[in-house]
Amino acid sequence: MEVHVNQIEKRSWIEIDLAQLKANYLIYKKKLKTDADIMAVIKADAYGHGDVQVARMLSWCGCHLFAVSNIDEAVGLREAGVQGEILLLGYSSPFYAKTLVDYDLTQAIVSEEYAEALASTPFKVKCQFAIDTGMNRIGLNGDDSEQCERIIRHYAERLHLNGMFTHLCVADTDTEECRAFTWGQINKFKSVAERIADLHLPYVHCCNSAAGLNYLDGSEKFDLIGGIVRLGIILFGLKPSPETILPEGIAPAIAWKSAISQVKDVYPGETIGYGRTFKVERKSRIATVTTGYADGLNRHLSNRGHVLIRGHRAPIVGRICMDQTLVDVTDIPEVAMGDKVVVLGRDGDLQYTADDMAEDLGTIGYEVLCTMSKRVQRFYVSSNSSL
Repeated sequence: MEVHVNQIEKRSWIEIDLAQLKANYLIYKKKLKTDADIMAVIKADAYGHGDVQVARMLSWCGCHLFAVSNIDEAVGLREAGVQGEILLLGYSSPFYAKTLVDYDLTQAIVSEEYAEALASTPFKVKCQFAIDTGMNRIGLNGDDSEQCERIIRHYAERLHLNGMFTHLCVADTDTEECRAFTWGQINKFKSVAERIADLHLPYVHCCNSAAGLNYLDGSEKFDLIGGIVRLGIILFGLKPSPETILPEGIAPAIAWKSAISQVKDVYPGETIGYGRTFKVERKSRIATVTTGYADGLNRHLSNRGHVLIRGHRAPIVGRICMDQTLVDVTDIPEVAMGDKVVVLGRDGDLQYTADDMAEDLGTIGYEVLCTMSKRVQRFYVSSNSSL
């Protein structure tokens, strides 16, 4: 028997500010230099924010286009009552063709072979062709626009084709080389789009979060490809790359918090945690935090990361454990059992974001958000009563 406990006294939890997410969406949309529609990318449980709750909030804002990774995510949204277009960006076995049709889902076509496999089923699947313009991940070869046209036209009737897309893999990097590569991708995609313009596909898109700000200028050259911007990481208040300058007002909507279960004195010469990797050099006060790597706190932060307590940084000491982490609170006054710990978020004048943690880890903010465990409870807050 599964027991659900209403944890008023929380162990490790995440607070998600729906009002901030709404603000991020509206600020970004206003910042675009065109009236392009927005496709919200809410794969991986909306980057850890909760896909159903985020989709509902965005629907109230007028968003009717969504993108996810796989069929499980898409069906989950439909069964939660989410309406609008839902595009699956990744592969689904042709075995699920009926499910795709029954749930009115749009499947990305990753290759000609895959198109034939779907078209050979008894079900006319709604789909969009992926065009590979240089990322070499999925899609028809965008270097041969004539071949792309032949394939797309061949399957336009056999499948329920409503669009095509590509992904700009360095649109977030503002160097001469990356800008030249991105313009090359855009021109390849535009060449294919022009060849099939008579099909009047409603969903033709290439701009991700960064490209929407850096490349979409509202000019005529974007008539065929500027109708939709796929909004991903910026929706959640993080940067596509460290160099990105976010529009004013866009900020993280997530705060990850925990609690202190014990504070104890540890003396010079003693060691801390598994492997005895931290040796105490002065009399110290060590606090046990009720969050560990099973909750998503990356073990590589052992002996190098920190959390926020009472408006101060508390260094992580010793190895992060599965369910607990030890921190040095010697220089933080009056720390006691039950005190709140900020793993990500703001505490007083200090802020530590997923982008900051990613920099400490040598990775990207996307990974930090996506590895926060499901066992970390999500709570939704908002200063906007209309939400």
